[in-house]
Amino acid sequence: MSERKKGVTRSKRRVTIRDVAKEAEVSVATVSRVLGVSNYPVAAATRSRVMKVVRDLDYVTNAHARSLAGGGTPTVAILMNNITGAAFAHVAKGVEGAATLRGWLSLVGTTGEDPERELALVNLMRQQGVAAVVLLGGAYDRTEYQTRMSRFARSLDAAGSHLVLVGRPPLEGDVPATTVDYDNEAGAYAMASHLLSAGHRRILVLPGAAGLTTAQGRLAGARRAFEAYGVPFDPGLVRRGSYDYEHGYAAVQQALARTPGFTAVLAGTDVVAAGAMQALRSVGLKVPDDVSVVGYDDIPLASQLTPGLTTVHVPYEEMGRVALRAVADRRAASGLAGPERPAEAEHLILGTHVVVRDSVRPPRTLR
Repeated sequence: MSERKKGVTRSKRRVTIRDVAKEAEVSVATVSRVLGVSNYPVAAATRSRVMKVVRDLDYVTNAHARSLAGGGTPTVAILMNNITGAAFAHVAKGVEGAATLRGWLSLVGTTGEDPERELALVNLMRQQGVAAVVLLGGAYDRTEYQTRMSRFARSLDAAGSHLVLVGRPPLEGDVPATTVDYDNEAGAYAMASHLLSAGHRRILVLPGAAGLTTAQGRLAGARRAFEAYGVPFDPGLVRRGSYDYEHGYAAVQQALARTPGFTAVLAGTDVVAAGAMQALRSVGLKVPDDVSVVGYDDIPLASQLTPGLTTVHVPYEEMGRVALRAVADRRAASGLAGPERPAEAEHLILGTHVVVRDSVRPPRTLR
């Protein structure tokens, strides 16, 4: 790699078409032709050389996007797994509300829980020159994913944008991204402790999908509570699956058939808990008289269930407001997305707490 390329790559300023032309040793007009700004023919060897430099320097080619990044109405892209997920919707509401107060625009996209689609959308938003990309929900703990997302975070920063992670762990290393998280493991620890303190020892745990960082934290918190109470943790009472009603229902049905005798269900979300409650009712078991059930999230559904669901409150809407405020503060501190803007990582953590309702009682043997 030439010294010139090193200088451009390491610079905090946005790469320009002149940088591409200089590195490729062609004119600015030639670069424009290669990128489709004009219809003039370009030799294949020249085109290949220019496109290699474009990739090496991570040059954003969309002229309209570049103008948006530098001025006009800032736009924030909100990317989530599922637009119908209540927790995601509350975070998005917080982001959008805070954006509206500042006169910003909001875009919403869905990833369908597909890491590859998520990465593709982040890259697309970078090219569109948004002020920030806000990713909602847990991530899959994969080395390749972490590496590529870190690269996109640096690319967004170089293009005058910013990556914000909400409800997932920060990226490893010194990556220019803001993380707005909540104490996920502590919430699960408190919820499991609530069941253990009521006398439950055989607890069916539905933490979420394997490999999902959110599920890993919730399972770790539950296990830590068992250890603190000196109660053996039974891995055979763990059922993995999606954060949806169907998984809650199916997991309880399966557990009743294969590992009966549990006296409580620790669900990874309120929606999963709702499915678990219905599965128990379908076989004539009452909540909480026969089996206690708890959830996680404290979405409106939790208070609407019968009985009211004991759960962990997560300040989702506030997390959205904090995420947008962090982006706005960064832009204000640097005037605009110029070369002096701060590029360091930022990690903000909000607290959780247990909301006690009517879905928990001591097991029958202790009444």
